[in-house]
Amino acid sequence: MVKATTFKRGIYLEEAKGLTAHSPIVKAEVPQRVVIPLSQHTGAPSKPEVGIGDTVKRGQLIASSQGFVSSPQHASISGKVIAIGDFPHPSGRLVSSIVIEGDGKDECVFFKENPDYLNLTADEIKSLIKDAGIVGLGGAAFPTSVKLSPPKEKLIDTVILNGAECEPYLTADHRLMLEETAGVINGLKIIMKALGVTNGYIGIENNKPDAIQKMREALFAESDIKVFPLKTKYPQGAEKMLIKAITGREVPPRGLPMDVGVVVQNVGTAFTIYEAMRYGKPLIERVVTVTGRGVRTPKNMLVRIGTPLKDLIEQCGGFTDGVVKVLVGGPMMGIAQWTLDVPLVKGTSGILILTEDDYVPSEEYLPCIRCGSCIDVCPMGLNPSMLSILSEKGWYEETKVYNLWDCFECGSCAYVCPSNRPMVQFIRLAKSMVKP
Repeated sequence: MVKATTFKRGIYLEEAKGLTAHSPIVKAEVPQRVVIPLSQHTGAPSKPEVGIGDTVKRGQLIASSQGFVSSPQHASISGKVIAIGDFPHPSGRLVSSIVIEGDGKDECVFFKENPDYLNLTADEIKSLIKDAGIVGLGGAAFPTSVKLSPPKEKLIDTVILNGAECEPYLTADHRLMLEETAGVINGLKIIMKALGVTNGYIGIENNKPDAIQKMREALFAESDIKVFPLKTKYPQGAEKMLIKAITGREVPPRGLPMDVGVVVQNVGTAFTIYEAMRYGKPLIERVVTVTGRGVRTPKNMLVRIGTPLKDLIEQCGGFTDGVVKVLVGGPMMGIAQWTLDVPLVKGTSGILILTEDDYVPSEEYLPCIRCGSCIDVCPMGLNPSMLSILSEKGWYEETKVYNLWDCFECGSCAYVCPSNRPMVQFIRLAKSMVKP
């Protein structure tokens, strides 16, 4: 057993990763139609640069960024733009999107290849990352070029690559570390160069011993990058938990990783950065885990952005009997879907299909019994019970006294609550009603 470190509190979950942990990444079929949302990232939505009737090629810019915190979009297939309007999004909202009907040719137009990519300057790296539309692939989808451009007064000395993948069921990052080891490592080197640091870590939960071993073997001659085994516990992959476990530093309340000199990136993001620097490839596809007992053949798949979920489920053999829920993401932080016509977006790490045997329908919740279970497990050391009670009563402003904005909605509190209280939903409600 590899010696591992961790953070305080948190919860232990059934991993359920065996469905796909040993399934190599396979290429999904090129979709006949894609829906490319203009909001696939934190920040301002992209601005369309094409019109209905225009023909486009794979990799072509179809929407430009608007402002510093924004990201462009690129066509993931070749074909014709047939619609620009509001379409279903995994968030549950209707989002302005560009729809492309494929022409079956899949012609591409990438940026210039660069075998000498490791000699790019920091400014060149950040500019290319922005132009390639790269955002964080761990779920938050924050524009990567922004994350790599901290204010001058924030002195960064450490980069952590997040290979924890702590959500049950999901194995896309695990397979990337095994199958694209060199690309992930080179992506980390590019990130470190962009930030001017020489101290890098790759944090991997110890339920992935093969990934830990392979990364260590690949880094045997490297002195600036270390593989850091982490205890398998949820939510180990959260930025603040990773930083505490690996460096011992604590991000202050309302603070960001850069406040303690750290930048965290996902392994999938690092690999995408490598592809952009080396091959000029924008972010038009990503690895996603399609899994759960509700799908006949769970897989890890390399999927074009904008592919409808129904296409991926069909390529995995379709539904089994008794399907009751389809989530985008994992069981803890995933979002239940009301239609399978929603597209795969940049932040989609998994598609989880649950059956009657997996899913416990929500019962009517009861009053808080002050047991303190939620306090015991909250990784941020908050009082989720008080936050939920205040929100339930409509006393939203009072929630700020209890550090409302430090909650990152991991769901640990709701998981352990004996009264079945919808803690995360109450907290989200409060956030929507008060100013940060």
